[in-house]
Amino acid sequence: MTKLILTFILMAGCIVTATAQGDETKDTIGMDRTAVCRDNYRTLFGCEALTGQGTDPEMMDILQKFIFGEVFRCGDLDIKTRELITCVTLASMQTLPQLKAHAGAALNVGVKPIELREAMYLTAPFIGFPKMLNAVGTVNEVFADRGISLPLQDVGTVDESDRHERGSAIQDMLYPGGISGVMAGVPGGLGEDVEQFLTDYFFGEIYTRGAIDLQTRELLGYCILTAIGAESQLRSHYHGCINAGNAPETVAAAVVQCLPYVGFPAGIKALGIIKGEAAHADETAQVVRLSRIVVDPEKIDEYNAYLREEITESMAKEPGVLTLYATSERDNPSNITILEIYASREAYQSHLQTPHFKKYKEGTLAMVMDLKLIDSTPIIPGLKIK
Repeated sequence: MTKLILTFILMAGCIVTATAQGDETKDTIGMDRTAVCRDNYRTLFGCEALTGQGTDPEMMDILQKFIFGEVFRCGDLDIKTRELITCVTLASMQTLPQLKAHAGAALNVGVKPIELREAMYLTAPFIGFPKMLNAVGTVNEVFADRGISLPLQDVGTVDESDRHERGSAIQDMLYPGGISGVMAGVPGGLGEDVEQFLTDYFFGEIYTRGAIDLQTRELLGYCILTAIGAESQLRSHYHGCINAGNAPETVAAAVVQCLPYVGFPAGIKALGIIKGEAAHADETAQVVRLSRIVVDPEKIDEYNAYLREEITESMAKEPGVLTLYATSERDNPSNITILEIYASREAYQSHLQTPHFKKYKEGTLAMVMDLKLIDSTPIIPGLKIK
């Protein structure tokens, strides 16, 4: 077994420093899987695949052609994202020799050290601190080999005064309703403690960190859940992925990227959940939601300016945005309610990627004290607002 692991490291990782390739996507149309494998392997590891050397050359030939010749061109993911997915998957499984090889490959294709470290930090809420620290220690060995000074810069964005509010805003955006239904009735009222841990630590301290955006964090989180086989969380986090701006096809492609490392049973289970959840979402064409927002009273004028611009641009430029109707309470104008109606889930996801929505979201993030997103079902579906 030791020889097999060492062979994998030497042949699949090469443990050499290659020239960074950035996140360029090469055109592999018309190339057979052997040529694609050689090309991807050279880009990732800076050495040659399919050498026929080592103690298990036959298996290495099968492995390399499948992973780098077939899986690596399945789905619309850039090579940097593929390596981040691979690294969090290997970290979750605690296959640390392979993680070391792929951490080096990630750096070779343009993943920044701070991004790779944050991907490792992200695993902690899913697999626990001890396994996360094992993964961080492995990645730090790669940094040391590359002459990268440690510690890396701090990218935390919250403190004791705002971790709950910031976490709550993200949690409500991704998972309206939270997990209160699941935690209700835990003996001793401890379910409420767990709910607060989830809000303050998971979303407040981990999801607010810099270096990796929220959309990528959710996608990587789904891959971690695939690796550990967390069926219930795979269902809920699918919707979190979509609410963060990932397309269903992207989530599926990410799972396929995990497949060579987690095996077919785990990969097929995750893909089956994606298929079922996506089909259920398609049954309800329109997306209807109430956004209830509490704004810092001292910043309400600035917030309203951002909101007016965002709504005006959305209604004028996006056919899929059917209604964005915002009101404020007469006696408490910092309490805002917005009725949002989108023609489809696709229209909603497209809206999240528009420049005017991103400008509004980024510009008002520090102004929002509380946010509740209430997914709603029309009593008279299709009724038009005059």
